Amino acid sequence: MRTCRRTVVGAAAVALLAAPAGVAGAQEDHGGIETVATGLSGPRQVSAYEDDRLLVAESDSGEVASVDPATGEVTTLVSGLQFVQGVDHRGGQLYVAVGTAEPEPGAAPPPEPPAVGQGGPGLVVTDAEGIVVETIDLLAYELANNPDGQTQFVDGAPVDALSNPFAVLAQRGRVLVADAGANAVLSVDRESGEVSTFFVPPVVDDVPGCEGAPNNPGTTGCDSVPTGVAEGPEGRLYVSTLGAEVAGAARVYVLDRRGEVVDVIEDLTSATGVAVDDDGTVYVSDLLEGAPVGEGPPAPDFDPATVGEVVRIDGEDRSTAQVTMPTGLVVSDGELYGAAWSIAAFLMLDHPGEVVRIGSDAFAE
Repeated sequence: MRTCRRTVVGAAAVALLAAPAGVAGAQEDHGGIETVATGLSGPRQVSAYEDDRLLVAESDSGEVASVDPATGEVTTLVSGLQFVQGVDHRGGQLYVAVGTAEPEPGAAPPPEPPAVGQGGPGLVVTDAEGIVVETIDLLAYELANNPDGQTQFVDGAPVDALSNPFAVLAQRGRVLVADAGANAVLSVDRESGEVSTFFVPPVVDDVPGCEGAPNNPGTTGCDSVPTGVAEGPEGRLYVSTLGAEVAGAARVYVLDRRGEVVDVIEDLTSATGVAVDDDGTVYVSDLLEGAPVGEGPPAPDFDPATVGEVVRIDGEDRSTAQVTMPTGLVVSDGELYGAAWSIAAFLMLDHPGEVVRIGSDAFAE
């Protein structure tokens, strides 16, 4: 399926005029942030695609879109799914990470989980025309293998029932999936579909707010929660983790090709995406920086456009760019792109999702 939905460069200003007061100026006030496409529905992961285009996973509409950053044209490639959160491509196929709705507190899992892509979590493989050719049930793998070793209890019975794939990286022989529910990065063999555990980030217990914090029975500390996976120079892999949205608990784990840790980037908060350029500079989305989390209702003049930032990490040096509610990031053709306003609908804000180009002059110490 290839449906051209809209051409939005030039229309972006119109969309911003319909947003709450103060929203339009927030993007314009930060030099170097350029909206290249708008009208998206809960954009999550952004990946490089063919012909200098970008792939965007749209969680709210259950679609995968192609974006031309030169013109702003948005074309639907895949539709009819639910909770589309991650996407990448290789060998003429699209690899789509589909999540699941948050379960009600204390609720037992359904007797028969919904199908993958229709409320059930997993990896959906489509051809170039958006036709589904295979589905991989990652919840089944979680239930059978429990990579993080944690167990929940519902009505006194042990249940380890969470899988919520959030980002994917398609490589030559495998697809790596950052599964935020399973607290693990999984590897799916591209030929056989066999699933294995690639990396399990440890529970964080060395920052205030996580040390001794109650978790599942037998566990304390903050779950790492993988949210992004990217490849950098020399084949190194970078995995961003949310860190339970506790200040300083988010991490980026730097791994070798086998999944062994070679470095850890610490002191981050609510990391929801990661990208690496050819020089090894790391970019991390911070979804909730500036949000009044745990501080009661926001002030009447609170501007939601000020929530979120992208952190640039070049060795020991760090700088930030204000990007509204960012998630997925990608470096494509030397340019950094990110999903913005990615959870606006979840926060009941009347603002479309966007893909933005983040220039180097947007970053400040």
